[in-house]
Amino acid sequence: MPVSTVVHFIQESPLTVQADAAKRRIEELLRTDEEQILPRWHAIAKAPVDELQEIYHALLSALREGEDLAEVRGALAELSRTRARQGYTPSDTARAVFGLKEAVYGTVERDGTAEALHGFTWFARLIDDLGLFTFESYATAREKIILDQAEQLLELSTPVVKLWDGIVAVPLVGTLDSARTQVVMEKLLQTLVDTGAEHAVIDITGVPAVDTQVAQHLLKTVVAARLMGAECVISGIRPQIAYTIVTLGIEFGDIVTKASLADALAYMLRRRGIEISQAGQIGQIGQTRVAVRAEDR
Repeated sequence: MPVSTVVHFIQESPLTVQADAAKRRIEELLRTDEEQILPRWHAIAKAPVDELQEIYHALLSALREGEDLAEVRGALAELSRTRARQGYTPSDTARAVFGLKEAVYGTVERDGTAEALHGFTWFARLIDDLGLFTFESYATAREKIILDQAEQLLELSTPVVKLWDGIVAVPLVGTLDSARTQVVMEKLLQTLVDTGAEHAVIDITGVPAVDTQVAQHLLKTVVAARLMGAECVISGIRPQIAYTIVTLGIEFGDIVTKASLADALAYMLRRRGIEISQAGQIGQIGQTRVAVRAEDR
């Protein structure tokens, strides 16, 4: 055997043997003192005992099988998702994992052997890594929950309502961005298919401002509806919005625009051959006459 190999073996072998002995001692303590460690961990983590027990046994199995932590990470990921749905903070979730160090340290201190103390240093680093993994898993799960809730709110904030037979409306409130435009398109087109409506009103009374990007989103929605055979009117063009549109040089082309939803509905009714006129008043209540006229089609 070459001299360099002998020197390397002499230098490294004692440390390796000591580290292995320390790890084995920690594993033994975790196995033999489970009944004392688990209650202490439960008191610190404030998590269901069955969840902690599952993680604990997965960790013991990983230590016996050469530190394959896949099962442990899976259990921690599930714990993170559960706590994210229940509204726990990320700190509380990660602290539940870090609490295992404190629970185990009492057993190590009582044992008092050099192997146990040395092994606890290695065990603490292992738990730190698992705690960071838990924090990241929580953040990922929480982000997904927030995205799902945002999509649900987007669905709720973009209703498509029936105004008249063959006429539907999309009242928009808030900012119109690319994601919301996609939802508006999908809901409007699906409603056109379901109802067979030939006329649609896109009401922007609740949109605070119209810029070039918002105008482009509106035009895309109108074009999509036209491809489905529906005529679109944009209503809710307030004086401020009209001024902004002119200032920016935005062109709506042949798209009909109206100041209010009522004006748009009246226009659509006329397009369908229905006229609404004020016939007179009785006291404070006006009588409305609906006259249907035949049109050449």
